[in-house]
Amino acid sequence: MEAFHERHDGDRSDSASLIADGAEFLADRPAILRTIAAPGGEDAQQLRMSANLLRRRAVGDAVHLRGLIEFSNHCRNNCCYCGLRRDNRRLARYRMTPAEIVSAAERGAALGYRTVVLQSGEDPAFTGPMLAEIIREIKRLGLVVTLSVGEREPREYELWRSAGAERYLMRHETADPELYGRLHPGQTLAKRIALLKVLKQLDYQVGTGFMVGLPGQTPETLLADIDLARELAAEMVGIGPFIPHPATPLADSPGGIVDQTCLMVALARLALPYALIPATTALGSIDPQGRELALESGANVMMPNLTPRLHRADYQIYPNKICLNEEADHCRGCITGRILGLGRIVADDPGHHPLWLERNQALGQA
Repeated sequence: MEAFHERHDGDRSDSASLIADGAEFLADRPAILRTIAAPGGEDAQQLRMSANLLRRRAVGDAVHLRGLIEFSNHCRNNCCYCGLRRDNRRLARYRMTPAEIVSAAERGAALGYRTVVLQSGEDPAFTGPMLAEIIREIKRLGLVVTLSVGEREPREYELWRSAGAERYLMRHETADPELYGRLHPGQTLAKRIALLKVLKQLDYQVGTGFMVGLPGQTPETLLADIDLARELAAEMVGIGPFIPHPATPLADSPGGIVDQTCLMVALARLALPYALIPATTALGSIDPQGRELALESGANVMMPNLTPRLHRADYQIYPNKICLNEEADHCRGCITGRILGLGRIVADDPGHHPLWLERNQALGQA
């Protein structure tokens, strides 16, 4: 690990050499598995430092901000870890109107965000054409649109891509098919992977990712999560700790920890040097410095909240979420301060994946 660290304490290299270096590091699977099992150890710290150096060489010091709009907490699924699950009768449900969604995006544009993320539970009340029109309205603001609305029909994905959406986030949560089935009643990992591949074929920048600390998870399954993200050539990888929600079957399970989550962020950076990797709000919810620690482990994205304060507390994927009562402009200032405090800078470009952008520019599509 020390040799790898020294080799990456320098200038940027071409994409092929960076990808090869990351792959070489990950080739020693027994050593990686031992490190995942001991996330607070010296090897883990060295790995996180190496990943951060690779991040600097591959994508620089800029941190990309994505304004998050959580527009519906209705969900048809019954995932065992999620507070939005269908059977959670304690949750006050809401749906923002299309005008409210566009208004939140306008607020984001005024604050200088270049991307908005439209996120919801799997809510069929937002039909394909309805979301397509919202996307078109937001595109008129000059914003990049990322969608995160779960498993839908391929024709809807195609419609939204045609309407202007450039990115799609759909985490696989765990690469263990049996564990996936236990956590997601009535759903399969095979279908999730097939839909992620459809999104790739439609030329979305595709985001996957997983939780760390799930009951039944092992170092082997966590490494399989990294393998799957690399197999998919994911442009984005979201990694956060499992936080048990009191209104779910996993209410009494222990949650994920910061060190192991940040270690997996680092492994994602080594596996995919050019990926867009967020320092998740979930990390900041279990540790006041959680997002900073992720940024120092290879992350390069943060997602401040643009959801109206009226609804934020009801978007309860997990409990004790931070920033529920802050105005959007305060969130912008707070996050900017955190980034600058690490010696990093706030990006002023749309923040596309560089290899996706290069490919689309060559085709005259970007």
